[in-house]
Amino acid sequence: MARLPLSIALSDNPNTRPLIDGAVKAEGIDLTATVLHPSEMFWRQLRFAEFDVSEMSMSSLLISTARGPTPWVALPVFTTREFFHTRILVRADSGIASPADLKGKRVGVPEYQQTAAIWGRGVLENEFGVHPRDMAFFMERPAGKSHGGATGFKPPAGVTVHQIPASTNIGEMLISGELDATLLYLTDRNLVDRSRIDLSADKRVRPLFLDRAAEGRRYYAKTGIYPINHTVVIRRSLAEKHPWIALNLFSAFAAARAQVLRAGEMALACHFETGIIGDKVRMALASDPMAYGVKAARKVLETIACYVHAQGLTDRVVKLEELFAPATLEL
Repeated sequence: MARLPLSIALSDNPNTRPLIDGAVKAEGIDLTATVLHPSEMFWRQLRFAEFDVSEMSMSSLLISTARGPTPWVALPVFTTREFFHTRILVRADSGIASPADLKGKRVGVPEYQQTAAIWGRGVLENEFGVHPRDMAFFMERPAGKSHGGATGFKPPAGVTVHQIPASTNIGEMLISGELDATLLYLTDRNLVDRSRIDLSADKRVRPLFLDRAAEGRRYYAKTGIYPINHTVVIRRSLAEKHPWIALNLFSAFAAARAQVLRAGEMALACHFETGIIGDKVRMALASDPMAYGVKAARKVLETIACYVHAQGLTDRVVKLEELFAPATLEL
């Protein structure tokens, strides 16, 4: 039986690498992989629909779905997660010592509607009482090179969003003092983002949360939420013509992640045996906060859907049943 050839765009991370290098294959499918930075991948997919399968911005998928039928149907595969509010950077001389001090400040953002920014604003509002309208945002990506340019983004009512001129970028504006902070800072070379200055050792800029790991642990212990950034989408016309590909692809992504987890478990086994790793770490590893599937991630998915609506980017809260392939809803 002939295998179905599909193009796929993925970011290079441990969870997807076995699919990229061919160590894991999807049953009945030949995947031709293109590795791209997510900023560029989402822009190309939203604007030009280049790939049969790809990672996709969770927020852009929600926004597109709220506005009508999309060319895509999603799989409950979540390739990246992070506590995005811990990536906020501030100028050391800005007077920002705590999240509350962001009120009245000039805050950079690569793109207002990107998922990382939505999580950052959602946590600032719900954990620290800082509403998006309390800040003035400066967006780096222009409409032609943005995800919002493809989804019809308009600044939400009551929120100030300025466009950063093409002659400069977030990094330069932070260094010059034209910005006080940024929700996210991206310097990876791609066709969308244009900041390039390495701020990691620049004493003029520091993280808002000096101990990022501690803040991530605090937030997770309180909420049980490990924020999802990317999901995976299939071209809807293909999924309707070949319904079997949804579960076959999900199984391949799950197998790729299982391979990565097994490698990690083998590396840790000797440390368990010698007692180097204690009971607290053993208990933490017994659970899986990054599990794929709608059931395992429902709370996180419903939270980001509510945040997208609450921040004025959709006119309603999108239901999960509108996003994911029907065959995957019980996974």
